Amino acid sequence: MPHAAPQNSPSARNASALSELAARATDGDVGAMGALLKAVSPWMIRSAQQLLGSSHADLDDVVQQSLIGLVQALPAFRQECSVVHFACRIVVRTAVASRRRAFARADRHDESVDVDSLPRDQELGDGVDAERRRALVRGLLSRLPEEQAETLALRIVLGFSLEEVAEATGVPLNTVRSRVRLAKTALRRRIEADPLLLEALEVES
Repeated sequence: MPHAAPQNSPSARNASALSELAARATDGDVGAMGALLKAVSPWMIRSAQQLLGSSHADLDDVVQQSLIGLVQALPAFRQECSVVHFACRIVVRTAVASRRRAFARADRHDESVDVDSLPRDQELGDGVDAERRRALVRGLLSRLPEEQAETLALRIVLGFSLEEVAEATGVPLNTVRSRVRLAKTALRRRIEADPLLLEALEVES
């Protein structure tokens, strides 16, 4: 896995090149498909790390399942968002589904996040607070309805703008706003006593 992950949004030039690769891959160009997967995999890995945590036991499986999911979903790609955002949405769905299965197997009724196990200041420097907040949010995603969990993961954990979430999910902007509000309301009912997580949810909806 790469040591320095790219941002969630590629440059316009890269986005155009990826769109061309996606079109060729959809038409059956095996070489284009391989090049596309190689190009987008760093973004997908980074998204999986943000959603699950970099040391999560299921991280590699989620990445592999997401890559397979991208290949399977590519014929449905209509270029309404960037290829990277399309791929990241698949990672979100795969990661949230993985968390749901894990908690179902464990018969867990409440997701508790072991804050003491999260990275410390000397490990993450100035980014430690943001990482700890992301960890707290993602620990509750499996308790939300699927559409709300997906929207909140894209918005807060991966840092998509509201417009980018709308493009990636193919729904109107007002629907995205509504899902974010509903998700925040549901989460606040569960974590009113946790000021750190409350702070993490203070993102414009």
